[in-house]
Amino acid sequence: MAKSLHIQSLSKRYGKATALDGIQLDVRKGEFISLLGPSGCGKSTLLRIIAGLDDPSSGSVLMDGVDVTSSSPASRNIGMVFQSYALFPNMSVLKNIEFALKPRKLSSQIRKEKAARMLETVGLSDFADRMPHQLSGGQQQRVALARALVVEPDFLLLDEPLSALDANVRYQLQREIRRIHDKFGMTTIMVTHDQDEALTMADRIAVMTKGQIVQFDTPQKIYRYPADSFVASFIGTSNQILSGGKMKVIRPEHFTVADIGEGIEVKVESIHFKGAFYRLTVRVLDRTSPSFNEKWAVDLQASLVEEKHVRIGELLNLLINEGNLIPVKEVVTR
Repeated sequence: MAKSLHIQSLSKRYGKATALDGIQLDVRKGEFISLLGPSGCGKSTLLRIIAGLDDPSSGSVLMDGVDVTSSSPASRNIGMVFQSYALFPNMSVLKNIEFALKPRKLSSQIRKEKAARMLETVGLSDFADRMPHQLSGGQQQRVALARALVVEPDFLLLDEPLSALDANVRYQLQREIRRIHDKFGMTTIMVTHDQDEALTMADRIAVMTKGQIVQFDTPQKIYRYPADSFVASFIGTSNQILSGGKMKVIRPEHFTVADIGEGIEVKVESIHFKGAFYRLTVRVLDRTSPSFNEKWAVDLQASLVEEKHVRIGELLNLLINEGNLIPVKEVVTR
């Protein structure tokens, strides 16, 4: 049964270093949440505290309103999947999954049946008797996922579970994990540094930097209305523009090619084919623009670029719709 999660004024210090700084986070029952941020921002530390694998320096963790800050990991009814799979190399696939049920005082037959059903859920029924080293990375991660799910957890915690996999397998498991989440309805919290992964999988994203959550919202709102220049640059690609004396950002897909003499003149410095579109790097030539001599990332439809025979070194004129400019708070990043 899914539970809600409430993180209140949570901090974690290691000597003089602060890993988490006053975290506030409310997760609804059955939500899929992603903790997203660069390396060292505190996201894995936060997940470990939620799991009970680490203690906070201050603050509290509540599950369905019950304070579990000092409770053991076993009492929290969580399933956890790590980047490293953490499978027992001397146990078969089926026995790896069964092992998670050992503390539950179930008969060996019931453990075996539950493990077999979970293997079927992750599509590995035919691999029950294989050893972990006989599986691919993606298959091993499915076994780790099945082991986490077989205990019927209230929370599924995922610590960068797909970062070691190649792109195709990663994409398949993104869909598989989301499908399983929707099927079982547990509350899922996933740590990732991959923005595309978070945007694809999560109901809401908590963007973290320097031990703090700087924005917590749906993927659509975070992309369209970033809270500050850090979020704008970390989620997708953005261009900073000074407009009306205020810092604003515009996404690469929101530029329009204009006729000669209109808009802002730019010079094409690089072109990269992305399938349905080309990503151009352009330099602003308009000396009257506050962005003079700055570089912008511009996405144009492949058909338009090919029709106009756009090449490196050519001049283009770009229009910016004021409605696509997003005001943001400028923050200094190190």
